Amino acid sequence: MSAPMPVIFIAHGAPMLLEDDIWTTQLAAWAKAMPRPAAVLIFSAHWEASPPNLGATSRVPLIYDFSGFPAHFYALEYPAPGAPELAARVRTLLGAGPSSCVDAPGRGLDHGAYIPLMCMYPEADIPVLQVSLPGEDPARLLALGQALVPLRDEGVLIAGSGFLTHNMRAFSNATPAWATAFDQWAARTLAGGDIEALCDYRARAPNVATALPTREHFTPLIVAAGAARGDSAKFPIEGFAFGSFTKRSVQWG
Repeated sequence: MSAPMPVIFIAHGAPMLLEDDIWTTQLAAWAKAMPRPAAVLIFSAHWEASPPNLGATSRVPLIYDFSGFPAHFYALEYPAPGAPELAARVRTLLGAGPSSCVDAPGRGLDHGAYIPLMCMYPEADIPVLQVSLPGEDPARLLALGQALVPLRDEGVLIAGSGFLTHNMRAFSNATPAWATAFDQWAARTLAGGDIEALCDYRARAPNVATALPTREHFTPLIVAAGAARGDSAKFPIEGFAFGSFTKRSVQWG
């Protein structure tokens, strides 16, 4: 029996990530170091809807959910196959309980999904299913990830996409101390497998109000941690971009 697929959290970057040769190379190398997935199930910071919504299972237009960028970013394409079989499996796993889901067949991939996938799997030949985040409650997010654990044994790469620090008013040339402190706390918490502390980040993390004025970029991490099944965390990409944005990405398994 093959080993289960890893679970990952990707620091996804804005569309400008595609013009950062170092970052794109890091993402491509990370993907090559992992087993090739049969499909990707991705949670992006940029889609919150409750109950969990299952995105399109056929090719529909991408969502260009950003503004103020050069025109060529609005012509990006990522024609990955849909994943109807994966969607059916997710419906079964989530069942009819509090984590039940609904379909959103017209909802295309947003930039939190396709920007990192363009770097990791540029051939766009792996089926992708995007699922919404059902709010910001850590217990619910953790339970959602835990419900999806069986997919790892079926070749599915479960991915959260966000940022551990995300303050749009804090672009700078140097990395501020508050960003470093938050990043180091997250690294210690993840490496130690302290899921309780991770879920209680709003009370325990240093400088949380500055690091995360809004929390949607952190919440995909909790879904991924729930799917990690207690595996040890490692960090295939570290460092900072735009001063205060940590590039720290996580892999379990």
